[in-house]
This record gives sequence, C-alpha cells and structure tokens, in this order.
Amino acid sequence: MRWLALSLAGPMLWAVMFSLVYGLHGAICAEIPGPEGLGIGARLLLVGAWGLGIAAHLALLWRVPAQGGMTAQALPRAGAWIGLFATVFTLFPVLMATSC
Repeated sequence: MRWLALSLAGPMLWAVMFSLVYGLHGAICAEIPGPEGLGIGARLLLVGAWGLGIAAHLALLWRVPAQGGMTAQALPRAGAWIGLFATVFTLFPVLMATSC
C-alpha cells in the first residue's frame, strides 16, 4: 500500500497545486475591477504558491527512496519527477500573466 501511495503522490500533489494556484488566480481576478490585471501583491501571492508547489515536490523527491533500474520500485521516484516537471511547466504562466 505504501508503494502505491508513493507512486501516486507526485501526480496527486501536482493536481492539488494546479487547482490551488489557478483557483487562487480566479479568486484574485474576481476581486480586481477593470482590465489592469494582477497587482504586485497578487502576483507575489501566485508566485509564492507556485514556489510552495515546487518546494513540496522537492521534499517529496527527497522522501522517496532512489531505486536503480527499470523495476516497479523505481516507479515512485519517476512519479515524483513527473509531478515536479508538471508543476514547473503548467504553473509557469503565473510568472508571465499580466491580466485576468
């Protein structure tokens, strides 16, 4: 059971962070009137949430034991790497988003 939980932890953490960051973005945009977009404080909040996701994935990579070869024991580590890359690339637009 531990193996299955560790194997799914990376993608599940990505899904949580994706929902959190884009939900936060939607909540911020709902409160900002006009087309001027995100303010500096809101952008820092979004970038901070993105950084928190990356830090959580790095902690997961540190926690998952490294196993060599293409065995079933290597799957948790691969899932953690996949989740990290997905978090970095799918949440990267928070750095460049200029408007809601």
